[in-house]
Amino acid sequence: MSEQRLWWKWLIEWQTPYEGHAFAVKRVLYSGRTKYQQVDIVELYGYGKCLFLDGKLQSSLSDEWIYHEALVHPAMLTHPEPRRVLIVGGGEGATLREVLKHDCVEEVFMVDLDEEVVRLCMKYLPEWHRGSFEDPRVRLVFRDGREFLSECHRTFDVAIVDLTDPVPGTPSVRLYTREFYEAVRSRLSEDGVMVTQATSVHYSRRNFAIICSTLRSVFPIVRPYSAYVPSFVTPWGFAMASNKHDPLSLTEGEIERRLSRVSGELLFYEPRIHAALFTLPRYLLELIESERSVATDEKPIYMPA
Repeated sequence: MSEQRLWWKWLIEWQTPYEGHAFAVKRVLYSGRTKYQQVDIVELYGYGKCLFLDGKLQSSLSDEWIYHEALVHPAMLTHPEPRRVLIVGGGEGATLREVLKHDCVEEVFMVDLDEEVVRLCMKYLPEWHRGSFEDPRVRLVFRDGREFLSECHRTFDVAIVDLTDPVPGTPSVRLYTREFYEAVRSRLSEDGVMVTQATSVHYSRRNFAIICSTLRSVFPIVRPYSAYVPSFVTPWGFAMASNKHDPLSLTEGEIERRLSRVSGELLFYEPRIHAALFTLPRYLLELIESERSVATDEKPIYMPA
């Protein structure tokens, strides 16, 4: 564990240079560095088993299902019948787990740069993936997402971008730019849908707005939304985009009908909550609507800490 972030079994996750969250560590299951990032798998007193990458909490056993259900199911249900799905990132396997609940899915490509992180998650986080990596519909690819998209000749009905935050010096920075979103669009079917995690709507709210603005420069339909994840101690942002399908056009009755193709229990997402996810406060909507900056390879966005 990094000496800068752990003092006497307290782990500090910095949100900005001036603010952070302190977590009491009960047990360290794994701590080490891969080719790309620092990996810490710990058990916290407050949230149970957790994955940290480069000092940033990715998910916790206590509430990972909130984040992953919010990321996956609005997009999967916005598409009438997603058969081919692309996941970029998602090393824990929980995003994959949620996608595979949709009986209509025939093939899933999960593309992650860091094979060692995925292997560690397979070993230490079985509660997350629940054997999803062994599903015959899954094609697991260890590669940079941009490289995969530039050479892939397949099309996908839904693309789910589940990345680490754009921290300076990390590969994820290039996956929040217009060039990346254009590459995703090129691999979507004509009525395809994409969704990305879009950082904190509190600590990095301008990044959230710029991600939405960047998507608007590529797609005609862009819908930001958020969900409160207790272990993140902040509402978390997401953004969905499509050339054709609008998640706001779905009625509760239609969502209920489409949920009939979902096997397994959902703990967070349901028809009533769909519209609520897309209901943002006025100050946030005004920020998103007024933001004109577009993240590019030459001028990317970065997290504040």
